[in-house]
Amino acid sequence: MPHSLFISDLHLCVEQPLTTQVFLKYVRQKAPKAEALYILGDLFEYWAGDDDLDDPLHQQIAHALQELSELGTAVFIMHGNRDLLMRQKLASACGASLLADPTLLDLYGTPTLLTHGDLLCTDDVAYQTYRKQAHNTAWQQQFLSQPLMQRKAFITQLRARSESEKKTKSSEIMDVNADAVAEMLRKYHYPRLIHGHTHRLNLHAHIVDGHQCERWVLGDWHAAGNALRCDALGCYREHF
Repeated sequence: MPHSLFISDLHLCVEQPLTTQVFLKYVRQKAPKAEALYILGDLFEYWAGDDDLDDPLHQQIAHALQELSELGTAVFIMHGNRDLLMRQKLASACGASLLADPTLLDLYGTPTLLTHGDLLCTDDVAYQTYRKQAHNTAWQQQFLSQPLMQRKAFITQLRARSESEKKTKSSEIMDVNADAVAEMLRKYHYPRLIHGHTHRLNLHAHIVDGHQCERWVLGDWHAAGNALRCDALGCYREHF
């Protein structure tokens, strides 16, 4: 049956070679059977800019996705909070299309809204303040004008600070806000919602203005690979 696949939060990096191996196997063996592969953010642990595409790991990932695209599976990549500096050069190298966040599509007859998910974590006020700055076009241009190694050093410091701050935040603050979810579902006329970011793999049912909506949360790939497979009959989890 024609179907599409949804994954997110792989956080690929040289420090996690097993995750990279699982992803490459998935792209070469499982994904070619799908009409489309949607990567909803945080494909990489971080992305300092498209001028880092010559990195061996980045070359390996881009080549695998390019091969998948050439086999006939459409590849779509959405920015995450870790790789929001991805640009067209990377997308072209992957044979992929960049997706706006959020994106609404008709998925086998069901309106489906795709988002990375960090927009919905409105209880984390400090993070939302940072997110607003990081998504500012002028800020991004200024940051990308710096030497690559300087950008990488800054990102390393930012990651360390983020991990430290997580230890002092409650788990509720780092999850989505129910009102923010309802507002997004209402804005897009009550679609099915698929997102990542929180790493809290689950299926939630929301009743918004009398409409029942599914919210599928994608998991990360640190312990095992996982994907959401959607076709005309609905969505199903896949683990590998």
